[in-house]
Amino acid sequence: MLLIIYLSIFIILISNIMMFLSIILSKKSFSDREKCSPFECGFDPKSSARIPFSLHFFLITMIFLIFDVEIALIFPIINLFKLTNFIIWTKISFFFILVLIFGLFHEWNQNMLNWTN
Repeated sequence: MLLIIYLSIFIILISNIMMFLSIILSKKSFSDREKCSPFECGFDPKSSARIPFSLHFFLITMIFLIFDVEIALIFPIINLFKLTNFIIWTKISFFFILVLIFGLFHEWNQNMLNWTN
């Protein structure tokens, strides 16, 4: 037990020494203009790199992610077909697909699926 404690202290000591040496010996250049600018094929950027992204694109991404996760939840329903009663399986599958269709219909009514507004 004492050997494990000594070995742990030795490993922590060596790792701290290595981190300290890397901080001391590393070349730092905080005022380098090239590192502060975004990379754009070696050319200077034409506009600001920190422009806000489109909220509509973000919402389309969230819709895709939600439906992608729901499709991943549909796959186990196929395996449940062998283990459960057919009527119960049909009701559960129908309810799940119905929730997906209502979600899609709601997004359609909110004009979330139209790319150009």
